Amino acid sequence: MDTGLIETDAFEDTRRSQDRRPAPELAANAVIFEGTRTVSLRRVPLTPLQGGDVVVDMMWSGVSTGTERLMWSGEMPSFPGMGYPLVPGYEGIGRIIHAPDAPARVGEIVFIPGARCFEGVHGLFGASASRLVVPGDKARRIDLARPEEGALLALAATAYHAVNGPVLPDLVIGHGVLGRLVARVIIALGGAPIVWEINPERMGGAVCPVVNPQDDTRRDYRSICDVSGDSAILDKALPHLARGGEIILAGFYSSPPAFNFPIAFRKEMRLRVAAEWAPADLDAVIDLAAAGRLDLSSLVTHTSPACDAASAYTRAFEDSSCLKLLIDWTSTDE
Repeated sequence: MDTGLIETDAFEDTRRSQDRRPAPELAANAVIFEGTRTVSLRRVPLTPLQGGDVVVDMMWSGVSTGTERLMWSGEMPSFPGMGYPLVPGYEGIGRIIHAPDAPARVGEIVFIPGARCFEGVHGLFGASASRLVVPGDKARRIDLARPEEGALLALAATAYHAVNGPVLPDLVIGHGVLGRLVARVIIALGGAPIVWEINPERMGGAVCPVVNPQDDTRRDYRSICDVSGDSAILDKALPHLARGGEIILAGFYSSPPAFNFPIAFRKEMRLRVAAEWAPADLDAVIDLAAAGRLDLSSLVTHTSPACDAASAYTRAFEDSSCLKLLIDWTSTDE
């Protein structure tokens, strides 16, 4: 029996069946930042498909308390693609429903780092919508027991990008969701970090020691990774740095970071800025998670239906008990 022929025929039958399906409507319900602290949910048209594109029905999208908070509050420095009205989001999980050039991918659950597929609004990041059109190579298949935790992969890749170097950080500043992921990535790579946190509500749920910086007497940290976004952090961290040590700025700073030069001079401080993650960083954290070395559990603390987007963003940005909030698109009618 020619099983190869049978498999080929089965694939062709599947492809023809998919080809006969009507193309999905190219429109979506999208979260829109209409202006400073003004959030709406409204219907917007999507751009036509180009070669290699896929259509994804979204399941969850994460709310970033870093860059998205600055866009929401109006504090984000201007850069290309910025402007209102704007679709936020770069932490999306969805299911491929249409893939003209790759029909076998229909049904895959994928991670989406953002999209620029909206007509009439800015798509800076752009994953917070019920449906997206994205290049197929930007829709990364995931196989997680809890697919919603895949929304954390962008932050995990950011953490990996920041700390993957010759010396793993032994101090992390900040115990929000990014700080926790930084600590977990360091542990997955063989390190043993300490974390600074000043908010008592955020000191629990740790996988490593968490201390108030006022109680830390160490002066020998070889590498310090800051994710606090505090522009004054360098002068707070410098006394605790070993001579020749490195400080990594992995947060996003709305005002210019500054430091006391004489202390930096005596310490021979090295300073590094960690920017956006690269595809290799995403590959690395997906592999770490699949191998059971990187734990993504217990970090999503709140979920909100898309119809409550306005209040959800306020909660994500102003409620200190909220580590990570997901927008749930599964109940949105298309």
